[in-house]
Amino acid sequence: MPKTYPRPETMEETDVVDLLLAQHAMIRDMFDDVEKASPGERPEAFQRLVRLLAVHETVEEEIVHPYARLKLEGGDAVVDDRLAEEREAKELLTRMDQAGPDDPQFMTNLLALRAAVEAHARSEERYEFQKLRAHASDAERRAMAAGVKAAAAMAPTHPHAGVESATKNLLLGTPVAMMDRVRDVIRQTMGKKG
Repeated sequence: MPKTYPRPETMEETDVVDLLLAQHAMIRDMFDDVEKASPGERPEAFQRLVRLLAVHETVEEEIVHPYARLKLEGGDAVVDDRLAEEREAKELLTRMDQAGPDDPQFMTNLLALRAAVEAHARSEERYEFQKLRAHASDAERRAMAAGVKAAAAMAPTHPHAGVESATKNLLLGTPVAMMDRVRDVIRQTMGKKG
């Protein structure tokens, strides 16, 4: 029986830093799930990971990074570095999502993706989240957590490289999210029939 995880929009954390750290922990656990899954269980485990990675990065791009740019000393440089890391990981994740877990390079790519995602998460935690905790008030962090949860409910469920800004996410996010969610339903339905 597959592990169950809370949806990002229903997580209990009310501080944005705690919320994002909890999501980082879930992402690490989901990588473990995909690596340990049997070939028959791997597609479902991988789709759970894809969904969380896509949602997590979108909400950071829409809510957290804009705040960091405006309010943190050196915020532009911190965010630009994180966006470059995100784009690289999104490109690999997009290729993997399209090829699927049956691709002969899947496990090799999964290990490369995991290394990139974990390095990115460590950088966020060190250079962005620590500064957020130090410079954002409790009320601001609570408000950002509420914003992250609201954005998660409407975020795309698959990676879209090239859409790494708040503006692009807001302009393209809803139609892309709708298409992603339709694609998810179709995949799920076809998987159950097969």
